[in-house]
Amino acid sequence: MPSLDIRVEPAGPADAGEILTVQRAAYVAEAQLYGDPFILPLVESLDQVRGVLSGAAVVLVARHGDRLAGAVQGRVREQTCLVGRHVVAPDLQGHGIGTRLMRAIEDAVAGRAETLALSTGHLSDGNLRLYRRLGYTETHRERFAAHLTLVHMRKKLPPPA
Repeated sequence: MPSLDIRVEPAGPADAGEILTVQRAAYVAEAQLYGDPFILPLVESLDQVRGVLSGAAVVLVARHGDRLAGAVQGRVREQTCLVGRHVVAPDLQGHGIGTRLMRAIEDAVAGRAETLALSTGHLSDGNLRLYRRLGYTETHRERFAAHLTLVHMRKKLPPPA
């Protein structure tokens, strides 16, 4: 697929509604894959997204023109950045936006974190391929529910130059 003109930038409070919309659209496929319409990203409220944006998390958005195309968030704790809510609008997937967001979050926390950690579902083959391609390695699996095993992954960041 052709690459799109995408810019990645820090999210602001005004982005909360669009982030929630893209997040819900992106997680519908995950909900269908696992047969669970109540996964956390689908039931999160606008106020909860606003809370994340006003807190200490690093939240980045990808824009295609004026449109919010994707987002990712990271929370640094004890030299580890916990990456979550990595989403791309379904109709824009496959254009490298997810990769750009992951590289941008790595750059944004460099110097504050030595390692990035994330998890994804065991059936989420596209996510697993992407994270492995970006250098994340599986550390362990955790049975989260009867229908879901979380695959935990980590990546060590190079030391700051």
